[in-house]
Amino acid sequence: MGRSEVEELAVRSTSHEEGEVPEKAPIQEKVVHGNEAFNEALLKEPPQKWAPSMIMIYLFSVVGFCCSTMNGYDASLINNLLQNHDFQKTYDVGKDGIGAGIVAAMYQIGGVVVLPFVGPVIDRLGRRAGMAIGALIVIVGTVVQGTSSGTGQFMGGRFLLGFGVGLAASAGPMYVVEINHPAYRGVVGAIYNCLWLGGAILAAGAARGSLDVSAAFSWRLITWLQCLFSSIVLLLCPFLPESPRWLYVNNKKEKARDFLVKYHGVGNADSVWPALQMREYEESLNLDGADKRWYDYSALFRDRASTYRLVCSVSVAALAQWLGNAVLSYFLGSVLYNAGYTEPIQQSNITLINNVIQFVCACCGAVLVDRVGRRPLLIFSFAACTVVWLGMTIASSQFAASYAGKTADDVPIYTNGNASRASLAMIFLFGAVFSVGITPLQGLYIVEVLSFEQRAKGMAFGNLAVNAAGLLNQFAWPVSMAKIGWKTYIIFIIWDAIMTVYVYFVLPETKGRTLEELDEIFAAKNPVKASIARKKLAVTQDGDVVNVAEA
Repeated sequence: MGRSEVEELAVRSTSHEEGEVPEKAPIQEKVVHGNEAFNEALLKEPPQKWAPSMIMIYLFSVVGFCCSTMNGYDASLINNLLQNHDFQKTYDVGKDGIGAGIVAAMYQIGGVVVLPFVGPVIDRLGRRAGMAIGALIVIVGTVVQGTSSGTGQFMGGRFLLGFGVGLAASAGPMYVVEINHPAYRGVVGAIYNCLWLGGAILAAGAARGSLDVSAAFSWRLITWLQCLFSSIVLLLCPFLPESPRWLYVNNKKEKARDFLVKYHGVGNADSVWPALQMREYEESLNLDGADKRWYDYSALFRDRASTYRLVCSVSVAALAQWLGNAVLSYFLGSVLYNAGYTEPIQQSNITLINNVIQFVCACCGAVLVDRVGRRPLLIFSFAACTVVWLGMTIASSQFAASYAGKTADDVPIYTNGNASRASLAMIFLFGAVFSVGITPLQGLYIVEVLSFEQRAKGMAFGNLAVNAAGLLNQFAWPVSMAKIGWKTYIIFIIWDAIMTVYVYFVLPETKGRTLEELDEIFAAKNPVKASIARKKLAVTQDGDVVNVAEA
């Protein structure tokens, strides 16, 4: 049906004589982004955001969010410990250097070792089991770390924490993204990684409070809090419904449909949403795919589309780890020391404020993922990080140039207070711009772009890349900060600029589609162009799409 025919139908439908029955319902034209089937469902049956069944899904998602919170707490804890003098004396480590790198890296090493187990556990036992088993291992790791009396036992606890979190943090975002309604998958899925910062805030707050407690308790207290969110996940997982996609591919189709009817269709068996998703499950999900074989990773590299999906997921998960955020997450104490903030209480206050700012900005970014889109948010954040590191380099170099010696207590003296304050402002600004676009999408985008058959093993592969990047962060940056100080930031300027260009040309948009409808993007010759193309729909008053054309 061409444009002139659509206009003719629209005119006839509004100008027929009294008593005459129109041949067809009135036609409207709508320009949309995304898949026409998804947009047709939105028009025919707008989802009820606050229906009781939807609220239940949000509550189920909160349990998944706890996986992110315990990840944020555990990952941020070492930064706070390295700012604590009692901890430094107990284990003979400094705020930077190779000793700090080794202690911090044990968490990443545990995250690497768990990777061969991630796919088999999550694919065979389900998303809920992956979260629960990971949480149990975190509890064990906390006990080992919290009762440690020597460096070896402490690092053993850190290893178990990384192992458990690696499993739970792979299953958590998959569970959240797969159970949520397609219309709200973006926002709820983006909130997942925002709760990483919730854990970081708790770690910073607990560390700040522990400075008022003397001796060993000042740091042991905050290590025991690692049990909090892992215990919540372990206790509540048995009461959660399983992912409908996992149920479907494990020959539990009726249970999958019952889930979709109850929660996405708000109890209406004739709802278009369960029908749309079950049809797409039938077309896209392989009942005998590589996810059924623990050793089979072929789905990750089967064809161009599969490889492209994996590259997109790994790009946002791992390559973003080198934007400079790791230095401000794990070794902020060293950065603050180079900026003139040398007291533990000063550093703890700044860490806490920085985490709060990042959390607020990340939540704002999560709300925007469906309105603005994934690509624009990523491009903005990568570009803004480049500019902020440029400012940080200038401010830090000016501050370093103002060195005027040391006091009798061996405290360095600097004369350029404005440069010190500018460096602090750049730390806060970096956290804000990074959190708006990158933080929410590191939990959402990396799951969306992978097909179901790829998802568990692809997340494991992505986590391998994340932890490999993390190992470089743990070993390279503390040594670099100790040896060349602010000149380290020049590396981040160059890398962030390269990544901005990479994101623009490589990463496609994923909003406006169900997870299964993303297949058409990656099957296209140019996925980026296909993902941002607009379509013109001819739609009846009942919401039926009768024609699709390029806008």
